[in-house]
Amino acid sequence: MGLDMYARKTKKKISKMVDFKSDQYEEFYYWRKHPDLHGWMEDLYVSKGGKRVFNLTPVRLTLDDLDRLETDIREGNLPYTAGFFFGESDGTEVEGDLEFVALARAAIRDGYTVYYSSWW
Repeated sequence: MGLDMYARKTKKKISKMVDFKSDQYEEFYYWRKHPDLHGWMEDLYVSKGGKRVFNLTPVRLTLDDLDRLETDIREGNLPYTAGFFFGESDGTEVEGDLEFVALARAAIRDGYTVYYSSWW
């Protein structure tokens, strides 16, 4: 039990920014118990109009979102986030987070829709 976090891509065109269904996807990145990144994604979800509990709820990522995320990662500005079974971010995730940003940008440029989802 705990926070499982997924980056997914699909060739399916998704116009909604949040709360959509996609049953045709490829998982291209995975994190386990990195709550600060999850908190950043939850803030993004809310800013895009999400109103549900942020669990099993996708949020689409754009190139602008990835630019902001990269800046926040590099500047250490991911929000402290805690939750039951979430674990703790400890700073060792930076390299992997930046790798994810690069992979997500490449996927978008290759015509994929990229989104984040989690399960806890």
